[in-house]
Amino acid sequence: MCLGIPMEIIAIDGLQARGSAQGVEREISLFLLKDEPIAPGDFVLVHVGYAIQKVTPQDARSTWELFDELLRAEAAQASTGTTHASADS
Repeated sequence: MCLGIPMEIIAIDGLQARGSAQGVEREISLFLLKDEPIAPGDFVLVHVGYAIQKVTPQDARSTWELFDELLRAEAAQASTGTTHASADS
């Protein structure tokens, strides 16, 4: 399974950008989106350091809400000692 993290572009230098998500900043390659106009303030999905898709601010927010929900559910399971068998079991 692949995971794309929505990040807001805060600075661009050629095909390199600086992105921010949940208070964490990372360098991002814009190479895969080189034909798409990207500007500071835009949101992109990032996978292994590469921006793979431009997304709306609403989509980025919705994605983070889902991630937060998953993290809360995982924390609740950990605190109760409840575990689920993996699909490989």
